[in-house]
Amino acid sequence: MIARVKSVDSGIKYMLLASLMFAFMGYFVKVLAVSMSSLEIVFFRNVFGVVLIAFTLVKVPHKSKGGKPWLLFFRGFIGFVALLLFFYNITVMTLADAMTFSKTSPIFTAIFAFLFLKEELHKSAWGAVFLGFAGIVLIINPSGIIVDKYAITGILSGIGAALAYTSIRELKKYYEPRIIVLSFVTIGTIGPLILMGISEFFMIESLDFAFAKFVMPQGREWIYIVIMGIFATLSQWFMTKSYSSIKAGIAGAVSYTNILFSIIIGLFIGEGLPSFIGFVGIALIVIAGILVSRK
Repeated sequence: MIARVKSVDSGIKYMLLASLMFAFMGYFVKVLAVSMSSLEIVFFRNVFGVVLIAFTLVKVPHKSKGGKPWLLFFRGFIGFVALLLFFYNITVMTLADAMTFSKTSPIFTAIFAFLFLKEELHKSAWGAVFLGFAGIVLIINPSGIIVDKYAITGILSGIGAALAYTSIRELKKYYEPRIIVLSFVTIGTIGPLILMGISEFFMIESLDFAFAKFVMPQGREWIYIVIMGIFATLSQWFMTKSYSSIKAGIAGAVSYTNILFSIIIGLFIGEGLPSFIGFVGIALIVIAGILVSRK
């Protein structure tokens, strides 16, 4: 009994650390966005991951039976798109709002798992889904203003992440985690290179999150890139430790603290607190995510 309690305590601490590291990663994305595009930041973020995963595969070869190459590609591609939108959101909205939009993914994951994987979704879960959508509406449209481009990219980041997570639930039957992650970081490295190459010849202004020219980092920007990569890696490591120590529902609930950490960091960089309606929207999304994650 004591060992189980200690395991839960450790799991919660790991997830709190993961959430804090994730919020700090978001801060350095915002810092880097002053001088480079979100597309380029995604490139450097994923290069860091490719090197790390490749190193582990050299040390310990993978043991995957394979058989789902197109689904593996889809996971990598949609994960890249979700990350690109998420980083873009960080550059154009408050850190708290960007994090909140990203945390809508469990709500969409429940829907996609119901549609594509035929997983059962009880009435209470459907209630949580609608509660989450109400929270989204309050964040993007608190005063009757027409939904803008940034709200759309925010929602799409949550949908993209949900599709990636849903595909993982099927892929884990065929590939070990390192291969699944490698598909994501590899496509997330090649994709930005292609898009930045195209951007040298023409740009689409309305798709500024996907088209941008490469700008060589200068001086301390290299330090920020490395720090961002370290925080991202630590976040993933602590998150993995947490899910290995406690039930997924508990870990998922605690993970919402990254919104709180993002609000606090946002205050330090002058973003201010969300409005009252914004707080209500955030609260509804958090409650909905926790309810959906209970299963």
